[in-house]
Amino acid sequence: MKTTINPDKKNWGLLLQRPVIDQTVLFDKVRHILEDVKNNGDEALRRYTLQFDKVQVEHLEVSVEEIDNAVRSISPSLKQAIETAAANIRRFHEKQVRQPEIIETMPGITCWRRSVGIEKVGLYIPGGTAPLFSTVLMLGIPAKLAECKEIVLCTPPSPLAATWRGAGGVVHPAILFAAQLVGVTRIFKAGGAQAIAGMAYGTETIPAVYKIFGPGNQYVNCAKQLIQLDGVPIDMPAGPSEVCVMADDTCNPAFVAADLLSQAEHGADSQVLLICTDKSIVEKILNEIEKQAKNLLRNDVIEQVLRNSNAVVLSDIDEAIKLANNYAPEHLIIACKEANSIGDKIVNAGSVFIGNYSPESAGDYASGTNHVLPTNGFARSYSGVSVDSFVKKITYQQLTKQGLEQIADAVEEMAVTEGLDAHKNAISIRLKR
Repeated sequence: MKTTINPDKKNWGLLLQRPVIDQTVLFDKVRHILEDVKNNGDEALRRYTLQFDKVQVEHLEVSVEEIDNAVRSISPSLKQAIETAAANIRRFHEKQVRQPEIIETMPGITCWRRSVGIEKVGLYIPGGTAPLFSTVLMLGIPAKLAECKEIVLCTPPSPLAATWRGAGGVVHPAILFAAQLVGVTRIFKAGGAQAIAGMAYGTETIPAVYKIFGPGNQYVNCAKQLIQLDGVPIDMPAGPSEVCVMADDTCNPAFVAADLLSQAEHGADSQVLLICTDKSIVEKILNEIEKQAKNLLRNDVIEQVLRNSNAVVLSDIDEAIKLANNYAPEHLIIACKEANSIGDKIVNAGSVFIGNYSPESAGDYASGTNHVLPTNGFARSYSGVSVDSFVKKITYQQLTKQGLEQIADAVEEMAVTEGLDAHKNAISIRLKR
């Protein structure tokens, strides 16, 4: 990690710059995949699965037998861990379900808003270098609470037969266990941009859905951006995963180092940022990073991420808060004195972790909050996934004759001024009758 001490505010933009990807080549490749799946359906999906995942898939949909085998193969300890996480996630998200509140704006005029689950939703679950079965919980539980009727899941199959005690082309059993636990209705063996295309446009096997959710690599995220041009909405724009840690002399350097490393192992295009008010603390954290990284399985990936990451030393905590808000991180850990009051001043972040005993890993798995969050600075204007992400909100109004009479003059006056006399007539004809 590069260390910068009291940088000029003019240079903050350079310090906070995310890894840059050549979008031109990427968009051309992904657009070709989308068009191919749109035109050739299942045949294109099988071809890309063989090309990218090295798996020959005959049946794209996961069978009931495969799900049953997966459930039996999961260890009791992993089942319990997944069920514990699911219970906490459900407990947190079910409080987001709101009953309609009827508002009487004037005597005789009542208005209300009702949340209705999106009928068909698609969940994308990465399964390449890391099978993210935790994401099944994060997406499937709020989808079920929102009462979505059809919940479709796509995830890439794996060629690693020995690892998961099955034939080549199976889906990780933990993904299948989590999916049946939360109520996913159909599961398909498809990954990458081609899976996004399958859910967006539909194929002979995969049904087209009305909204697509889930994280993924640069191809998946590019595909999600492109399908929006065809009118298929997505959860949020996303990029590589990231964390920012704010730390002062009350932090535990070993804890902070572990948090930075846990985020750095996501992928070579991830980024970590350390903001500190004490140079000596930064040195202790960097020493801990060096010590801990040696024993981690994904050390080669971590080294790449750390080369593109920064540690910034600022003179006071107010400057640190400004820099963190400017960065708008996906995850923000506050390992500082008065962490709660600092948290109240954060306006741009996907999810905030307060205090020395609140690691990002807790939120990633089992504390209850959602880990599908805006990245790449989009936390300035986007929220993480919630039950609200899976519903549309329909407004209703009901007027009595008395209610209509009370607003008739106002509506007629406004309609005439806008030159919409048919609007005025819709009021006048009722008053005359």
